[in-house]
Amino acid sequence: MERIQTLEQFKEQISNAKFTVMKFDTTWCPDCKNLDRFIDPIIEEHSDKQFLAIDAEKFQNLSEEYEVRGIPSLLVYKNGEKIAHLHSKFAKTPDQIREYLDEFK
Repeated sequence: MERIQTLEQFKEQISNAKFTVMKFDTTWCPDCKNLDRFIDPIIEEHSDKQFLAIDAEKFQNLSEEYEVRGIPSLLVYKNGEKIAHLHSKFAKTPDQIREYLDEFK
């Protein structure tokens, strides 16, 4: 999963006309590492979406703006607007993530 490196890159990617799933995480988060172990097949199942990751601490202003209160959180954007948010406590299993992403066709 490609990692966001700049604010400009973030803004450009979320402005996409297709669904962009942004994973807010950190380098030290055990739940983030667990999600990384099972996310690849889910990404393949949702090839109609773009998946990116961003460090919630490095981009703390974005985390606050988009109300990221726990990590990992999966936010879905389309045309520059946040349209959904899967909070960390609901992003722990493959089934939870699949159910969430299946809403966006």
